[in-house]
This record gives sequence, C-alpha cells and structure tokens, in this order.
Amino acid sequence: MDKNCSGYRAEDIQVLEGLEAVRKRPGMYIGSTGPRGLHHLVFEVVDNSVDEALAGYCDYIEVTIHGDQSVTITDNGRGIPVDIHPQVGRPALEVVLTKLHAGGKFGGTQYKISGGLHGVGVSVVNALAEWMEVEVKREGYRYRQRFERGLPAGDLELLGEADETGTRVTFKPDPEIFEEVDFQYDLVAKRLRELSFLNAGLTLVFRDERTGKERVYEHAGGIRDFVRHLNLHKEVLPQQPIYVEDSKQGISVEVALQYVNADRELIFSYANTIHTVDGGTHEAGFKAALTRTINDYARKHNLIKNGSFSGEDIREGLTAVINVKVPEPQFEGQTKTKLGNSEVRGILDWVVSQLLAGYLEEHPAEARGIIQRVIIASRAREAARRARELTKRKSLLESSTLPGKLADCSKRDPRETELYLVEGDSAGGSAKQGRDREFQAILPLRGKILNAEKARRDRLLGNEEIRALITAIGTGILEDFELARARYHRIVIMTDADVDGSHIRTLLLTFFYRYMKPLIDAGYIFIAQPPLFKMSKKGKKEGVYLYSEEQLNRFLREKGRDWNIQRYKGLGEMNPDQLWDTTMNPEHRTILQVTLLDALAAEQLFSTLMGEQVEPRREFIQHHAREVRNLDI
Repeated sequence: MDKNCSGYRAEDIQVLEGLEAVRKRPGMYIGSTGPRGLHHLVFEVVDNSVDEALAGYCDYIEVTIHGDQSVTITDNGRGIPVDIHPQVGRPALEVVLTKLHAGGKFGGTQYKISGGLHGVGVSVVNALAEWMEVEVKREGYRYRQRFERGLPAGDLELLGEADETGTRVTFKPDPEIFEEVDFQYDLVAKRLRELSFLNAGLTLVFRDERTGKERVYEHAGGIRDFVRHLNLHKEVLPQQPIYVEDSKQGISVEVALQYVNADRELIFSYANTIHTVDGGTHEAGFKAALTRTINDYARKHNLIKNGSFSGEDIREGLTAVINVKVPEPQFEGQTKTKLGNSEVRGILDWVVSQLLAGYLEEHPAEARGIIQRVIIASRAREAARRARELTKRKSLLESSTLPGKLADCSKRDPRETELYLVEGDSAGGSAKQGRDREFQAILPLRGKILNAEKARRDRLLGNEEIRALITAIGTGILEDFELARARYHRIVIMTDADVDGSHIRTLLLTFFYRYMKPLIDAGYIFIAQPPLFKMSKKGKKEGVYLYSEEQLNRFLREKGRDWNIQRYKGLGEMNPDQLWDTTMNPEHRTILQVTLLDALAAEQLFSTLMGEQVEPRREFIQHHAREVRNLDI
C-alpha cells in the first residue's frame, strides 16, 4: 500500500472560525437551506423573546414580514445588554450577535428555563442574513447596531432616551445562502399560535405586510385551549379538558387531555416550548401513568372483569398536550426532537397518576364514560388485529398472489419503481397500455374507497380495495408498518379532474395519513396532474395540452380562438399514448409531492373534510369557495 503523504499536509486542513463556519455549512445549524431552514431563522429569534417571557420579563411579542421578505421581531423584555463584555472588550450586543455559544443561558442565573440552550440561535441568524439591524431599549436609553452577513457594519450607536425596555431585531435572509426567500404565512402563524397556547398570558401579534393579514394570538386558558382547538367540531369526552398541573424538583408539569369519537391518538409534547415530535421521557411518563391509573380505577370499581387494558386501547381517541419546563433539558439529536432527561419520566408519572386519579374519583360519570370507550376500543382492536393478520399473511406470500388487478412492473428495486393508483377500470386499462412496464405498476381502484376518518379499523381492513392497496404497497399499516418493505418509492394518485376524482384523491390521502403516514413523511406519495384540455387545429391530431382554466384563458388570449377545444372529464377519454405523453412520461409529466410541513393543520383538515360533523365542512367549503379552480356541476 502506497502511504506517500506528500499530497496531504497541514495547509490542506481548512479552519473555519466563528460565523464563517455557519455560512460554509448552514445545514449543520438550521437543518437545510430550503423552506424549513428559512423559517427556522424566524423561530430562533422568536424563541429568544419567548425565553424572556419564560423568565417573567416579557408579555408581548410582535412579528412582521415586510414586502422585501425581511422580518422584524419585537418584544418588551429587558433588552439585550449593551455594556462592554469583560472578556472580549466589545459591547455585549455585538458579542451575542457575532460569537457562537455566547448568551445569557449558560451560567444558569438569568434564564432558569430556556428553549434556545445551545446559545447559537441569534448569531446563526445573523450569519445567514444579508443584513440585520438590532435595536435595544434598556436602562433608559435606545441603542442600535447593524450587521452585514454576520459582521458588524458599524459600532453600537446611542440613539437617545427610551421609557420602555425591549429588543427589536430586523433581518433579511441572504439569497446567497437560501434556495428561495419566500416566507409562508401559515407556517409562521402555526408556530406563533402554538407558542401562545404554551405560554398563557403571552400576546403574540403577527403581521404580513405582503398581504395585509394580521392575527393576534393570546390564550388565557393555555394548553386547555390548545386541546379545545385540536378537538374543534368533534364529539368530546369530557366536555371540558382534564387538566393537571404541578411542579417537582424544579420541573414544571402541565397536561391537558380529552377524548374524541375517533380511533386515533393525538399527543403533542413540548419541553421548554420546543415541540418534541419524537417524544421522550415526558411522553413515556405520561403514557405509563395514564395506563396504570385508568386500569386501577376500572379494577377498583369492578368495570373490568379480568386482566387489564392495553395502553393502545386506553389512548384510542385521546387528544393530549404535555408541556414541561426543565431547567437543564437534555435533547437527543441536533434538532432537539426528543427529550432525554431520565428524571422527567418519574416526575410526569407521579404528577399524572396522583392528579388524574383524583379527577376520576371526583367525576364518576366522566370516568365511566372513558372506561366504556376503552372497552369498545379493546373489542375493535381485537377484531382489527384478526383482519390485519389476514392481510399480513396475504402480503407475505409470493408476488404471484399480489392483487389480481395489479399490473406490476419488471424491476424489483423499489427506488426505481412507481405505483399508479388509478380511478376506474377504464382509465386503468389505458394506463396499463400506455405505461413503461419496466418501472411503472398500475393498480385500478373501483369506485370510492372507504373513508378512513369514519370507518373503524376492522371494517376498513375488511374492504377488498383497501386490502389490495395494502398488499400491493407491501409495508403493512399502523404498528405493523415497515418503510423498508415498501415495494415502490413513488406512489402516484391519478384520478379524474372532476368532483368525484377530487373526492377519491382525498379519501386516499386520508387513508395514507391515518394508516401509512411514514409514506408521506418519506416523500413517497405523489399526485398526478392530467391535462384538462387539448387544443388542436382542425384536421390535425397534434395539439397542445393545458392543465387549468387559467392556462386555457391565457392560451386563447395569446393564440386566438381558431382552435378546437377538447375537455377531458375523465382519464378514460385519453388514448394510452396520450396518457403516457401528458401524465406518465417522467420527461414531460408534472407530479406533485405530498408533504406535511404542518401536521396540526393536516390533522384538522382531514377531520373537517372527512369527519362526522357536517356544519364545519359546510363552513370550510363556504370559506374557501373562491379558491376553487375546477368545478363540475
């Protein structure tokens, strides 16, 4: 082996100092340079203001998106210190904005509870901003300093006197760093609404100068209001959320919970206002306490004959919000998505066990109603288990026993294959003839599948179309789901461009969201975009395909009206070669990837559109009627 080292010396080692490293490798600090990373900048600055609120010094935060995509975050906290830092010899404000791991959260005296514990938040935002201006009102004076791409553009300025205190940060993300600088209103609004639920008494104002929208978020009821919001338009038990709150060993705990008439569980957990999407010790402690307390109550009052209820049965239909404040949180992973403090589990267990047991004894009617729900869930789960086992056994057989109507592809590497879910046998026939058999599989679906929002699992899994779908994809569902078993890494929903097609598409998306959500998270679900119109000259087969009413109107304005217009009401009206050219050929087609940037919004949308309640569905349709693009009457 040649070990000649002449080509690898000390000068080849690149040393990145300070914020230069952030600009060189932004993904290490904010996750990505796409939409998630872009919005992370806003949330980092907002979290600093929320830390002031957690410390008891701030009750008002204002966020404004300006027309040039710059953002201003203002709070009425104490203001970032501006006196000279003894170690660096520069104003503390400049140190905080230009040095990694510089902040008031490391010594443990200024911020006992904090979300931004890594201390890199605001300096990282500064590093990734084209420019940033920070204005501070503190100790009777007003100060300002400007930065450009992380570096001071001048010294700290004294602007004059000030009666109030607080910090105002304005920054513009650097287009040299981010793929696209375009803030999404709904994404920012969701986080601010979430923070208002988690910090009772805090007012958050959100303005978008691009559209004129303005919202004020303030929830005196805290996480109880959060649970009410999650369960809006649903049948609930009890009528008001159960709420427990206590603190132990310096750790503050509050939990709100309520049941709905559904077979899913919805648990949102937070540690120091950070959404721990992967759970952690606080969730584990809550679940253990809930299971034990419900079982203890049922046995004590002879509501269960023998054995005990499983945790899954007890949590079916549960909506819960867990909110803990921990002085020294230990988050697992770079993105802080899982809480790791071992002591938190025992504290959650103790608090929930004691206070929930007291609630059940004081509210016997509600307690018996919950137990009755659990009994029904237990029976349905057993029926669903039998139906799932039948589906599982079928899916484990050789490919020759895959659904008979599935036209599979010849390739076996799932990274190179795709499955089209096609509405109707007629369109399925055209798709089978027009496809590329090497990598495209076709599964025609007859009629509308069952509504996964309403149907219980046992009935859903007994449905022939659902079983065919599960078997063809190969992953299993729910607790049996394994992403590695997916037979295709692109699953494309292809339906007609009419009301029925839209309904079938929504039914399929509801099923995937409720039973195979990891497919959406992995980016495996897509929606085909078949054309609505074909424009052609008289006597000629060739034509131009258009995909919306807007494209049609623009075409007629630009090309004149001497064209034949053919409207496709269904995929079956297309010849196989037309379907291939317009909708299935990877070189020409447009397919939309289904993503979930906001799981809470998706949860509410599916519940509204596909749930039992008619009135909220009517309100949704009336509210969004102007957004409709294609409507068949």
